[in-house]
Amino acid sequence: MVDRWDYPDDGLGDCEDMQLLKRKLLVERGLPQRAMRMTVVIDEVGAGHAVLRVRTDRGDLILDNKRDAVLPWQQTGYVYVKGEGADGKAWVRFGDRIAPTATAAK
Repeated sequence: MVDRWDYPDDGLGDCEDMQLLKRKLLVERGLPQRAMRMTVVIDEVGAGHAVLRVRTDRGDLILDNKRDAVLPWQQTGYVYVKGEGADGKAWVRFGDRIAPTATAAK
């Protein structure tokens, strides 16, 4: 079955659907779309996962439907595989950049 990326209009969806919705809601609230990039990672159990990477003047922050916290990319513990490029049309490979293990305080 082909995985469709779509808004979770019924409140249900997988990780990329949730990230699309987050990006849409943040754009509606005034955050520039060019600051947000869909990103593919390998998660803590070795599975593919989508997160929303937000470029800020303090570095890239990760919005993730697996966590309530917004974390700098280095604190997620994920392996970064690829993400939307600067123009939002092409995907850029990160070379499997590894983030250190998450150590964020609760």
